[in-house]
Amino acid sequence: MRNRIVSVFATAALAVGLMAAPALAAPRTPDTDCLRAGQAVLRDLGAFSAAARGQVDYSAFADEVNGPIFADLPEGSFLPINVVFQLHLDSPELFAWCD
Repeated sequence: MRNRIVSVFATAALAVGLMAAPALAAPRTPDTDCLRAGQAVLRDLGAFSAAARGQVDYSAFADEVNGPIFADLPEGSFLPINVVFQLHLDSPELFAWCD
């Protein structure tokens, strides 16, 4: 009986491992189209270098309904550029240019 229980658990563990293997073998590549579009917007506005220095107040572009950044940001929302890049990758729905 004990051998049967051990066998069942071993089989279950193997099955879980086999199902997870494809997900582990092929890391998901993020869609960077939205990120590149955001960089282009900053360049078009002449604000890319200021954004890289964290000197852009993103609240000036934020409006939950009309966008182009669909968020409620308080005045003085100077975000580090790496945070802005990550938002483009994680939450593209926040940006009009990512439709």
